[in-house]
Amino acid sequence: MLFFLEHLYPIYGTESSRSDDGSSPQIPLHRAFVYFGQSYNQIYVNHNGHLTFDSPWYSYTPQSFPMYGPRDIIAPFWTDLDNRGNGAVYYNQYTSGSVLQRATHDINTYFPTLHFNAEWVFVATWYQVAYFPTTGTQTTVQAVLISGGRYSFVLMNYGRIASTGRSAGYDTVSSPHHFTIPGSFTSDATGSNSVFSLRSNVNVPGCWAFRTDFGSRGCTFNGKN
Repeated sequence: MLFFLEHLYPIYGTESSRSDDGSSPQIPLHRAFVYFGQSYNQIYVNHNGHLTFDSPWYSYTPQSFPMYGPRDIIAPFWTDLDNRGNGAVYYNQYTSGSVLQRATHDINTYFPTLHFNAEWVFVATWYQVAYFPTTGTQTTVQAVLISGGRYSFVLMNYGRIASTGRSAGYDTVSSPHHFTIPGSFTSDATGSNSVFSLRSNVNVPGCWAFRTDFGSRGCTFNGKN
């Protein structure tokens, strides 16, 4: 099975510490990111495949959304990842340059009625990271947060995903807004025929795009919701 990784944003930036069930330190954001009505100025890249805003979170056991919990969470691939043996967790943010140009193009392709212009992009990548305790397995997953004016978006990008237990999507405090990528918690989620990597909601295999500023919003592609 071939995986085409052109949809991944640059895998570059600060490398998080190597620790099982760890997290990045608090990352100050260069622009505020609005997530379903809540404006955040900081973020945490948690090693087990999720992002949180108010504090780091170390949970390695994926749960179904909605959780009706106390936190906003973006979970491109929530499982028990371990970057001590192989792989790395990177994060970076951009306020100018080719990454913003690409983000502008991507969002206007996926959401063509918004006439969007990206002003800030945050990229977190779990690159060829192993599962605990299976050193040597390799999984590549990426979360891309994009903001411009009153709009904000999350892209979830997938490379090769080794077989394991799994969940992907997003959730909000008390779960008024949530989404689970189809195939989560099934045998089709990972491995060589992963629906995360081979399918899409924007007709780009391995890429899933969501508008996340206010309310649950789908995307339009080729004139269809």
